[in-house]
Amino acid sequence: MAKNDDVKFSEFTTGEKIHMVSIIARMAKRSLADDGSGRILEDLKAKAARIEAKAQRRKDRK
Repeated sequence: MAKNDDVKFSEFTTGEKIHMVSIIARMAKRSLADDGSGRILEDLKAKAARIEAKAQRRKDRK
């Protein structure tokens, strides 16, 4: 069976889950003001990617 390298939501810590939910809520709010370019969400996407990378590093150490 193929190895799945993706991080599941259940593999995040409680603090990371709360932070990701708040980022997603902020993304939803900002998307209403987006002009279609997607530039408005870049900083939040980067924050979410950093949290996911941290969880991935922790998963890889196991």
